[in-house]
Amino acid sequence: MDKSLNTDRFTTLRLYLIRHGETEWALSGRHTGRTDVPLTPNGEDEARELGKHLRDIQFAQVLTSPLQRAQQTCALVGLNQAPEIEPDLIEWEYGDYEGKRSVDIRQERPDWTIFRDGCPHGEMPDQISARADRLFARLSKLDGNIALFSHGQIGGVLATRWIKLAVIEAQHFPLGTASVSIFSFDSHHPTVPVIALWNATPHSLNL
Repeated sequence: MDKSLNTDRFTTLRLYLIRHGETEWALSGRHTGRTDVPLTPNGEDEARELGKHLRDIQFAQVLTSPLQRAQQTCALVGLNQAPEIEPDLIEWEYGDYEGKRSVDIRQERPDWTIFRDGCPHGEMPDQISARADRLFARLSKLDGNIALFSHGQIGGVLATRWIKLAVIEAQHFPLGTASVSIFSFDSHHPTVPVIALWNATPHSLNL
């Protein structure tokens, strides 16, 4: 039985997953795990624009990855709660593939996909799945709107684990920079987790 979510009670929990704004490494397609790169000026503008759509929402808690690109985005979005650092929101540990592009990795490993194969000397799918489940086990005890400032690959993993899919399915959940997604529960079946919104950018938002 999957115990990653506490669905034994009615909950008003609503998770807003926010990917950080643009960075130079995101622009070039380089895998950016623990390398602490800042936002570009455009990434800062993206975060400010996203904030216009989120600031009127009352958040019970704001959590952010410890990496500066997530913390910068959080600060520029400017929500009503002071953020707390949440280590489990940090990006996938890419190990030997840190800073490399998928196209370059596949020159040596043509069939490689991070969500199935993981990274040598980095995180493997079962490890990041356990990390996501651990985070949700804590969050499931909360109620209200919770903001999660995080990253692209771990964001896809969070989506799959929220709806109880295997990590490999995260390949179907790409995230753009400065995007917001919402995890909640079916209003007619309150124990069924759903993805209410996915990869919405400022120009498409109507929250």
